Formats: sequence, C-alpha cells, structure tokens
Amino acid sequence: MAKEKHPKKQPTSSTPAGTTKQNPPDWPVFKPPLPVVSLDFDAPIQDKVVVLRSFFPKNLCRDYVSFLRTLPLTTTPGKPKRGMAVRVNDRFQIEDPAFADRLWTQTGLKEAVLGNPDKAHLWGGEVVGLNPNIRVYRYTPGQFFDAHYDDSNNLTLTTPDNPSLPVKTTWTLLLYLTSSTEGCVGGETVFYPHDRQSKKEAIPIRPETGMLLLHKHGDDCMLHEGKEVTAGEKWILRSDLCVKKR
Repeated sequence: MAKEKHPKKQPTSSTPAGTTKQNPPDWPVFKPPLPVVSLDFDAPIQDKVVVLRSFFPKNLCRDYVSFLRTLPLTTTPGKPKRGMAVRVNDRFQIEDPAFADRLWTQTGLKEAVLGNPDKAHLWGGEVVGLNPNIRVYRYTPGQFFDAHYDDSNNLTLTTPDNPSLPVKTTWTLLLYLTSSTEGCVGGETVFYPHDRQSKKEAIPIRPETGMLLLHKHGDDCMLHEGKEVTAGEKWILRSDLCVKKR
C-alpha cells in the first residue's frame, strides 16, 4: 500500500483492495531460459535501492507487454482515499503464488539474492520468496504516481518446507518492461533520501527495458515518486521480497 508524504502509520492488509478475484492468467513462458546474463547487483543508493540490469531480455519484455495488453486493466481514481498518495495509472492485480514462485526460482533472482553474502544484511531477514500478489502497472501520457512511501505487509506463504509460513515484505520489486527504447518518455522513479521533495537531492532512476529495481520499504522506505509519463507507455510488473517473521 502506498501512502502520501507524511501519513500517520496505519495497519495494512495482506491482500490489497482491488485484487482480481479470478483464475490466474496464463503468463508467457520465460523464453529464452533465464537468466540470460550474470545477475550482478548495482546500488544507485547504498543499502536502499539496488538494480539488476537485463533481468528480462528485450524480446521477453515485448512478449509480456503484448500479453499484458489483453488483461482487464482498471484505471485508478484521480481522487485517492484520505491519507493516500495521488496515483493515476492503469493496473491489474492477482493472487498468483505459482507465478511469484516462477519469478523467484526460474529467473536467477533466488540465486542472486541468497548467493550474495555481501548483500545479505540488506533484506531484513531470511528471504524465502516473493509476494504472491502480482501487480501490473501501465502509465500512459499524463499518468504518474505522487510522492509516497511503500508499506510492509504481513503474509502467509506456502513453501516446500512449510505450508503456512508467516512472512513480511521488506523490499518492493519493480520490473520495467519498457523504456525510452520503446518510446516511453518520462516515468522516472525518483527517490528523496532526506524525506523531502528537493530537486537538488532527487535521485532519479530511469526505466530500462528488462531492469529489475528493488527498494527498501516499510519503516525504512525512502520518499519516492513515479514521474509523469509524457509519451509512450511505461509497463511494470510488481511484487515484493518476503522474509520469515521473527
């Protein structure tokens, strides 16, 4: 759940409102098999934001964008609920543990996260998978996401070792499927490290086709926004890292 710049902390639901109650879609296969490159973390903002470039190859991104266009997207209201940030985009949500597991185990992400001892301190605990609440975002010209923080959520995952494992989310996961290469202008994700919207302090992350961006959320979330798209379309797949509850 995303909140505006200085909200009073409120409890959040493990299943966000608006999640589609239907059978999961038939997501395209990962072709070619992933990963296609060595997944090495880059940290634009130390201990707060990391990226994995070429997480999806461009042809797979194109396949996914074509597929996502067939889903029943809904446009968020221009006037948000009280305490929520203004967000104007088209979105789709689905509870899909199988696809979340595919993203975790069949892309190289699990190995990149768990096999990197230098990054182990970042995740806030033992990472066991991804949030099964999968979100699809499309931003068209004029659409944006105002400055906000991302909440942490408490969930229950089914894992090979535990059919009912209590977890919490600690990092937002954004997979960019389009960028300027496909004609998307604008749409930068901008972080403000000192919790104020200052142009001098702003750290923009420009969308790159196939790039995975992860940023810390919950109590340690930085203020951030999705800048307005002025041309083309920005497509994103969203989930979250989940760690065992202590």
